[in-house]
Amino acid sequence: MEVKNLNDIDDKIGNTFKSNKEIAINQLEKIISKMPIEIEEIINDAFTLKRIPKEYLLSSILFSFSNACGLAFSIKAMGYTNYANLYFSIIGSRGDIKSPAMDLATFPLVKYDNEKYKEFKTENIELDEIEKISRKQLFLQDATIESAIFTHYKNKYSIGIFIDELYFIIEKMANKSSTEGTAWRTFFLQGNTNKYIDISRKTTESFRIEKSYPTLLGSIQNQFVPKLFADGNLESGLIDRILFTNKLTMNNQLSIDDISIVVSENYSKSLINLLNYRTEIENTFEMDDLQIELNLDAKKRLFDYSQELINRQNKAIDLSKEYISKMMINIHKITLLTHLILNSREQTYQSEINLETIEIAILILEFYFINFKIVLEENINHKEKLPTTEDVIRLAIKNNATQKEVVAITGMNKSSISRKWNNELLQLATRNCEQKHSDIQ
Repeated sequence: MEVKNLNDIDDKIGNTFKSNKEIAINQLEKIISKMPIEIEEIINDAFTLKRIPKEYLLSSILFSFSNACGLAFSIKAMGYTNYANLYFSIIGSRGDIKSPAMDLATFPLVKYDNEKYKEFKTENIELDEIEKISRKQLFLQDATIESAIFTHYKNKYSIGIFIDELYFIIEKMANKSSTEGTAWRTFFLQGNTNKYIDISRKTTESFRIEKSYPTLLGSIQNQFVPKLFADGNLESGLIDRILFTNKLTMNNQLSIDDISIVVSENYSKSLINLLNYRTEIENTFEMDDLQIELNLDAKKRLFDYSQELINRQNKAIDLSKEYISKMMINIHKITLLTHLILNSREQTYQSEINLETIEIAILILEFYFINFKIVLEENINHKEKLPTTEDVIRLAIKNNATQKEVVAITGMNKSSISRKWNNELLQLATRNCEQKHSDIQ
């Protein structure tokens, strides 16, 4: 973090003595306080009344808005055009209230999908196959990769992959003999930067998505996180595109009250406002989008922060090095998403992006970067320390085992084991001698 003012100095000094989880919790509270009142209220009330972790609900809400805006909105800055599709992974143990967070945030959009499915069934009931209309939908929960891409082809502005347990799709990616797993990874990699997807088959219909927009939300249990980093997901860069959310907040106090209807409806209205605005653009202009402009202060701050990310990447020595490179794309995506969220109540989406929006977007992105570092600390970098050869030899001597048995266990050659064995015997004799001398004194 570059130091620009006294507040930055205070933050930098304060963070020096805090764990990454403590830093993340402070960031989380700041983000929530800067959200529109309808989002701030539902996050705080869900935590107090339903014990839903604030960080889980925040990520689920960001996913919902990301899905709702689709390709209808874009941002052009620093010579690049970007859209607001993002990938979220919620990490926790069984019983950590992951699913309720995702269900609460996405409920207005799931309700929309339910209504569109009823319309689809009703309108097609008496139509011939050639006349049938396509089903409009926002989410997929269980689909093959070909079905997912075909559904996206029919719903060009967005498709949300909404999976309660990410492990099942990870297992497909881990299976080297599974073409579907490889195809899922490719879909997410290409879709993250809104590239085209072209499917050509001899026996089925060929189709092309000129500009893709997948979003992703799912949960994964702590013990399966290393699996997510294996089998090509790390090497391909898929990991660097995911915004991880660790368990940070906890409420052990039950409540007999529920979230008020007013709070739920205010949140729902804000989200549906964005969806309706997107639908109007979709129906009127087809594949055109509303490009949101940045004012001069916002452009300068975005440029300075991007340069800061490059400087940090050059200094990084662990897995965060590659993750920071994707942050340079995600800051554009999160900036656009933040602008849409802040303007959703009044539907003033066409207003310019200002400096305050950039600062909130940076805070959100830094929150997810700290979460990524927590993932590395708790699930990747922490490895069980294996016993050294010397440890094995000391244990062998203590238990009257032979050098031959140590050779069989360690796989080392006899001469190396013999040399280390004699050295351990010498050290043991020296310690015994020193102990006897100490006892005499």
